[in-house]
Amino acid sequence: MVSIICVGIAVLDEIFAVAEIPARPGKYFASDYRSIGGGPASTAAVAAAAMGADTALWARVGEDGTGDRIIAELAGFGVDAGQVRRVAGARSGLSAVVVDAAGERLTINFADPALDTDPAWLPLAGVKEADAVLCDCRWPAGAEAVLRRARADGRIAVLDGDTTPDAAVKGLAPLASHVAFSQGGLQQFSGVADPETGLCIAEQRLEGWLCVTLGADGCMVIEDGVIQLVPGFRVEAIDTTGAGDVFHGAFAVALAERRTEMDAVRFAGAAAALKCTRFGGRSGIPGRSQVDRLLAID
Repeated sequence: MVSIICVGIAVLDEIFAVAEIPARPGKYFASDYRSIGGGPASTAAVAAAAMGADTALWARVGEDGTGDRIIAELAGFGVDAGQVRRVAGARSGLSAVVVDAAGERLTINFADPALDTDPAWLPLAGVKEADAVLCDCRWPAGAEAVLRRARADGRIAVLDGDTTPDAAVKGLAPLASHVAFSQGGLQQFSGVADPETGLCIAEQRLEGWLCVTLGADGCMVIEDGVIQLVPGFRVEAIDTTGAGDVFHGAFAVALAERRTEMDAVRFAGAAAALKCTRFGGRSGIPGRSQVDRLLAID
């Protein structure tokens, strides 16, 4: 069994299913609802555990009832939450997620500025015991500390290169061995909207392996200046909430298992696609056997 350390944020998602995402103020009625944990690193950790990895999450939550729920749920999914720090006087993160009939979503996230950003408490000596680390961009100080330690210890270091208000991806991407950008994160890093051009710019600036996820269209990979599109798996999308996070968790597991990057992208894409076929955010994360079956029949 491979071991994965995920570093970043853990929140609670309040997910509402509606016919279409509202375009103006008013009162709207949901056809379904789910309250479940979320956040990039946290959901990636749940996905990694579902793929059979020994997974730990290093994160921060408030010393409140929401934090209690987040930690208890992580444990229920088989994630080691022993290094999820409770910050006194802070509120845990919360997201309101609206999902339309096509599975697309609108997310509003609250992150309490009172959550301590200092990573000095992290047990960095444990990085060398992991097969891979995965960091999101939502806790830049924690991600930087772990990515630097992973580089020093020769560990696989995956960055979820997503968009953030502070464009943290610019400082974190050079520290990772593998960067899987979102389209928004790649635009923040490169300064251009076109993903193919953005990847070319990123390759000129970075030493690590690079790709950008494209939702239902799959994943675009660049290696030695050559761009290749890895098509997505065609499924009926019910809820895309957390699909990118599932991709990153499964990708980190596949790399830790010493698969090639291209095989890891296919494995991660299958896991992300299957997640989209069920409503409820991370409650739709598939098991390892489901992913293997989809890969076998594709």
